[in-house]
Amino acid sequence: MTIPFFCFCQLRTVGFSDWEIWQHRNPKPTIIHLYTEWCSVCKVEQFKLDKDQPLLEFINDHFYFIPFEAEKTMETIRLQGKTFRYFSNGNSGIHELALALSRNKSRPVYPLWIILDKNQDLIEYHEGIFLPEELKKKLLEIPDF
Repeated sequence: MTIPFFCFCQLRTVGFSDWEIWQHRNPKPTIIHLYTEWCSVCKVEQFKLDKDQPLLEFINDHFYFIPFEAEKTMETIRLQGKTFRYFSNGNSGIHELALALSRNKSRPVYPLWIILDKNQDLIEYHEGIFLPEELKKKLLEIPDF
């Protein structure tokens, strides 16, 4: 009797604090994904991404992936010599880094995708849903990944 074995790939993630260390040791392009817990588009997008096993394997092999919950991440983050903190607004708040990464400084759009090359130069800034096919196409365009 043969028992089928299904292997599901999970996206390997890294936090900002470890990312700078890893980037120094082994430079790779980076994907920063800003989202919020309440964003229904973010949830649909994550569901579709999780189902695309070849894309997850490709990202794991060639990129650093940083998920960033913009309104729940409360720790102080040091990045490229700057310090970013959480701004509380009573029952809610937003992380200063989310505002710094967003082009719309007063109200970021979620989900937000930022793709950096291995030198940390901006390759793609994408507000709103990024379907797996579109993401895959954009990632394949990156030179020297």
